[in-house]
Amino acid sequence: MAATQSEKAHDNAVTGFAQAQQTGTSSEEALAIFDALEPVETDFMLGAWKGEGFETGHPMDGMLERCHWHGKRFDTTEHVHPLVFRKRNGELSSVKPLLAMPGLGLLDKLTFLKTDAAGAMFQTLIPLLSGNKSAARLRMTTYRGKPTATMVYDNLPINDVFRKVDHNTVLGIMDLKGMKQSFFFVLRRDG
Repeated sequence: MAATQSEKAHDNAVTGFAQAQQTGTSSEEALAIFDALEPVETDFMLGAWKGEGFETGHPMDGMLERCHWHGKRFDTTEHVHPLVFRKRNGELSSVKPLLAMPGLGLLDKLTFLKTDAAGAMFQTLIPLLSGNKSAARLRMTTYRGKPTATMVYDNLPINDVFRKVDHNTVLGIMDLKGMKQSFFFVLRRDG
């Protein structure tokens, strides 16, 4: 049976995704890949996910990894831990976004925030920035023409929107009010 046009577009997007993961890509090409991927339902996102970068030349590229970002944890649609980091002792800890993210708008001006030294300093601060309370929820929203699972931060103007690469991998876009360029990341099921 011949593949439909939608299936072919998805297959091409998955191939483009794999290539971009290895070599990096432009924001425009990343958006084209994202747009061709299938949307996901909120229940698909439940569980623990390990995060990694998706290089597009964004000022945040590599920053989360240097700060020892582990990923995200979706306990239920109402209880989401959007920023899970690895502490110095190896344990995972949920960081409060309101405490950790105020410098996002300054990345272009304060480039030292993207250094390994800043990442090591952040790792020592994780116990002070952590909390057990969830800081986001999952909702279905329409983004770039498709309804899909979206993580909505409780106290920040940020939505993380997800599209399916395969059963264990999603491509995400951080949609931050006022951000000129989209920030992309990858989540893979943890365990």
